[in-house]
Parts: sequence; structure tokens; C-alpha cells
Amino acid sequence: MITHDILVVGGGLAGLSAALTADPHLSLAIISRVHPLRSHSVAAQGGINAALGNSQEGRDDNWEKHAFDTIKGSDYLADQAAAELMCREAVPTIYEMEHLGVPFSRSPVGLIAQRPFGGAGFPRTCFAADRTGLVIAHTLYEQAIKRQVKVYDEALVTKLVVENGRCVGVVIYDLATGQVLPMRARAVIFATGGYGRVYLRTTNAYINHGSGIGIAYRAGVALKDMEFVQFHPTSIYPKNILITEGARGEGGYLVNNKGYRFMADYAPSAMELAPRDIVARSIQTEVDKGRGFEDEYVHLDLRHLGQKKIDKRLPSVREICLKFGGIDPVETPIPIQPAQHYSMGGIDVDVRCVSSLAGFYAAGECACVSVHGANRLGGNSLLDTVVFGKIAGQEASNFVNGLELKDGNEKFLLDEAVAEKAKVDTWLSRSGGKMAHHLLNDLKVVMSEKAGIFRTKKELAEALEAIREIRDDYGRAFISGQCLRYSQAIVNLVEFGYMVDLTEVITLGALLREETRGSHYRLDFPKRDDAGWLKHTLVSLKDGKPEVAYRDVQITKYQPQERKY
Repeated sequence: MITHDILVVGGGLAGLSAALTADPHLSLAIISRVHPLRSHSVAAQGGINAALGNSQEGRDDNWEKHAFDTIKGSDYLADQAAAELMCREAVPTIYEMEHLGVPFSRSPVGLIAQRPFGGAGFPRTCFAADRTGLVIAHTLYEQAIKRQVKVYDEALVTKLVVENGRCVGVVIYDLATGQVLPMRARAVIFATGGYGRVYLRTTNAYINHGSGIGIAYRAGVALKDMEFVQFHPTSIYPKNILITEGARGEGGYLVNNKGYRFMADYAPSAMELAPRDIVARSIQTEVDKGRGFEDEYVHLDLRHLGQKKIDKRLPSVREICLKFGGIDPVETPIPIQPAQHYSMGGIDVDVRCVSSLAGFYAAGECACVSVHGANRLGGNSLLDTVVFGKIAGQEASNFVNGLELKDGNEKFLLDEAVAEKAKVDTWLSRSGGKMAHHLLNDLKVVMSEKAGIFRTKKELAEALEAIREIRDDYGRAFISGQCLRYSQAIVNLVEFGYMVDLTEVITLGALLREETRGSHYRLDFPKRDDAGWLKHTLVSLKDGKPEVAYRDVQITKYQPQERKY
């Protein structure tokens, strides 16, 4: 049986950060569904926030102002001590990455360049052109190779194994062999990313099904604030590939079919650099009111920036437009529309990335610390992954080093793997029923039409009923074909069970939260209600059903106030 002291599930930035920070004397391995350099972290374009104060406009910036912007941007749902920790650690984190070899773009005087992003009082987003996540991921992966970190790629974790109230390992589906295998560990860190593919329109990769969050939920760990789903304002129409917020940070305009910069009507001070929830709703409102193009999109205009600036600062944006849109942003406005982008909610952990399950930790987008609250600011997600990935690696190491080594759970782990294989055998034994891609499409339609940017009680209740009907359909799932090696059908069916759980939690939390806050916009409750709803939603699985509880938001010194931009 494969055994390690620590298993890190996920090879993106949070997972790599955890692996590089863990005690090097311990046996550690990364399990990744894809090669680490195909993890979705490489798709992050615009930058990573830190109050370096490197620009003339940002010389008075500091971590406390960064924390205030983060908390205000969260619509005051962020736990303020957690946000302060992240922002305080941002500056040393950036310099550490620079020293590891991250090739940040530079200012004319040679400092790390910083650009303005939405909801920020200063230009504090450090970047590498518009390929920031890609270059950070490559740098950290190089460091992982240097340190000889063991990586099991093309391996899908299907279950978290819990024995006597403690996490003791995982079960994996090894795509290369088609085997279902147990892996033993003394601590497990989840860094499994988000769940964008439960929506029709998303900037997320096809691997982003969110099963890691669902696996933790099935293991008895609560999920927090899952009703808060971020829709990025600018994805290219109709492919929904991300067009970075950096395009607006560099001076891009949003215009409707009248040629009018409509953000003046929604956020007159911040304009295109208002927080993402506000900009996304503004775009959708323009389209809904007939001021979009083809009733689908508006324009992001970069033409006035000129080819030289676009090629230097936004080369990937131009490449995406040329390859996937058939247009050149130097000459033509970009057709854009909002698309699901990020999950503010996730596995409930504290600022040490510790969950309620002994030996189990989580970091990155799959986790909810909570530093993003009801709305994440652009540039804070990469920061979240690196800062809390490091903390998770340290905390898991401390746990393992303080743990008395006990063997003897091999049979328990093997039995769990046998039970997981039995599910696959059941799908293989059927000659008819529901196929994975049909189930997934049904779920995407429900979530997009009834739990999207704008929400109502009626539609959320309908969504909840439809999700539960889809769960019944999942009970009749089958696989066409008998080959177990590299079977995408098996991957999809394994993950789909967890996706149904996630969508039920998202929808239930949204139905119960009778207010508008950040990304959660209720047309029937259009105001924020601090008296009734300044609290986190916690959903746990009890006796096969979701159980909802609430927890107060941690306030330090930033009292909630009206959010204006």
C-alpha cells in the first residue's frame, strides 16, 4: 500500500505552496488529476495583490489599506482577522516568489510593476504581463522538481477515508491503469480548486468540477458560504474564455450598443474598476434592458491603448481574441459577457487551514477561510493560494510531527477502496440509463437559469427541486463501454455525485439568505441586511441531508458601512 506522511491533493498553486513549505523530513506527495502545469492556476492572468507601493500613485499604500479594500469588497462578510493576515503576509510573499525566480513585469525604474484592479484604492496588483498564474505555477513547479517532491498525476481522488474521527488517507482512481486504490497518510491537504463547470458559462477549465469540496462534505466537514458565486464581468463571447481584469486596469472601456461607457451610471467614481460583482451585474443589466449587442454581450474597448501597450501588457488577451474570437483588439472592440469564475465559499477551515476533521486541511479556492466574504477582489485569489497553501503545509507538518505513529489501518483502507470500486462495477453492469454528459448538462442548465447573477425565491426553490430530481436520475447512471483506463465517463460519474451535492448546498444557502450581499443578489430582497444576515452559512451533511447552521462574522476594527464606488 502506498503510504506517505502528508498527501496534498491538487497540483495548482495552493498545492505546490503547501508541498514546498511542509517539513522536508516528512514523506510528502502531491496527487493531481492532471499534470500540475495543467492545473487551473495557470489560467490566472491579471496579477497578485500586495501593498508594495512601487508606483507613484501607490506610494502611500500599506497592508492595512489592502485589508480594508478586501473587507469592503467582501461586502463585510470576510472574517477580518483572516483578511488582515493575508494582506500582512502579501508583501513578504511577493518578494519570496521574486527570489524564487518569478519573472514579474517591471516599472521603468526596475521595481516590480503594479497595475490598478477593481475595488482597490491603489495600484497594488503585481503582474507578469497577463500570464501571472502561469509563470508563478511554472516557478513553484520547478522548485518542487528541485526538491524532488513526489507527484502522482492523472489520479483522481474519489473519497476521503476517515477512521475513528481522523483522516487516514484517500481512495484514488488511477487513470493510467484503471485501478481504484487506497493511499494511506497521516495528514491530507485538499487544494482541489473550484466548481465552475456546474454552470453553462464559466471561465473555468473542464477539470473544475469541484469534487474535492464535495468529498470533504461527504466526509462530515461543513461547507461555508457556498451561495456566494463570483461571475467575472469579462469573458469573451461566446467561448467564455477569461479576459483579464487587467484589461480594464490598463485603461479599457466598457461600452454598450450606444457607444456609451455605462459604468458611469453604476459606479461613477470607480467606473470599469468597480468590484466584480457590481461590474458583472451592470453588464447583465445593460444586456437585459436591450442596450447590448445581439441581446448577449457588450464591448470591452482597448483600441485607444494602442498596439505597443497591448502587446507588452496584454499579449494573452490579444492572442485569445485572435484565436478564439477572430478579432484583433488593436482594431476591434472585444465582445464580452459575464461568466461564472470563482467560489468565495468552500470547505470550512480556520486561519490555520484546519478543518473540523483531525488530520484534514484545505487551502485555495476549495477552502473558505474566509478572506473573500461575499465578493473576491481581483488579484486576491493568487495571493490566497500562496499564503494559505504555505500555512496548510506548515500546520499539517506540525500535526504529523506531533502524532504517534500507528499502523494497522491497511484493511480499513482496502475495504474503502473495494466499496468505491463497487460503485464503478454497478455503472458498468447496467445496459441503459442516464449517461454522465446528459446529467451534467441538465445540472448546468438549472444552475445557470435559476441560481445565476440574479436570484429569486421562486427560481431558487425550483432549482432545488430540479437538483433533487437530477440526483434521482444519477441513481440510474451507466457507462457505455468496459475499458477502465483513461475513462472520462468514470471520471465524470464519480465527480457528478459530488457536483449534485454542491449545487444543492449553493442553492439552499441562496434560498435561505434573504438579502443581497456581494455576489448574492436577490431581486426580492435587494438590500443588504446586517441585522439579520451578517453571518456565515454553514452546511453539513447529517443523515444524508443538508443541515444548515450560522456563525457570526469576525469583526476587528472595520465596522460595516454602505458600499459605494
